[in-house]
Parts: sequence; C-alpha cells; structure tokens
Amino acid sequence: MRGRDLVCGVALAALLSPVLGAGGEPGAWQAKLSMCVGCHGIEGYRTAFPEVYSVPKLGGQYPEYIVSALKAYKAGERSHPTMQSIAAGLSEEDMAALAAYYGTAR
Repeated sequence: MRGRDLVCGVALAALLSPVLGAGGEPGAWQAKLSMCVGCHGIEGYRTAFPEVYSVPKLGGQYPEYIVSALKAYKAGERSHPTMQSIAAGLSEEDMAALAAYYGTAR
C-alpha cells in the first residue's frame, strides 16, 4: 500500500468509525470491513465456492452500485451464498459506510 493510500484509508476509517461501529464499540467497523477485504482486496482473486467466481476489486467502485448490489444479495435477488450471508448481517448504514469506504479506496 502506498503512503498516500494509507493516510487516506486511516482518515476515512476515522470518519466512518461512528457509522460502522456497533454502539461505539472500538474495532467493530474493522470486523465488518474485514469480511470484504479478504476477497475484494486482492486483485485477480478467484473463489472456488460453490463454483469458481472471479471476485471484483471494489476499490474505486461507485458507492451507489455497491449499496445496490449488497441490498440485492440481502434480498436474495443476486445469487452467491457467501455474499448473501455477509449482506444478511449488514444494516443499511453499514452498507452505505462500506460503499463510501470502497468508493474512495484504490
């Protein structure tokens, strides 16, 4: 990670922590973000469950698209068991904050 990206990420994390934190619990937003980073933070990553999928890198994606996709996974309108499971545990505020983070990340 480049220095500028790290500084931007830390600044954004500070801004988003009240939104992503569960009741102000320290570190809560990082746990939600970590569900995404494990797959979507690796360029060219492919997952093999339940079949082989190319996993898109989310950095720089339009926040509106990310929120729309997460809502569709949560509603069962998009099909991927892992994403449906993750989205089921996200509130609309979580979705908006994660989308804002990835919309500014590269």
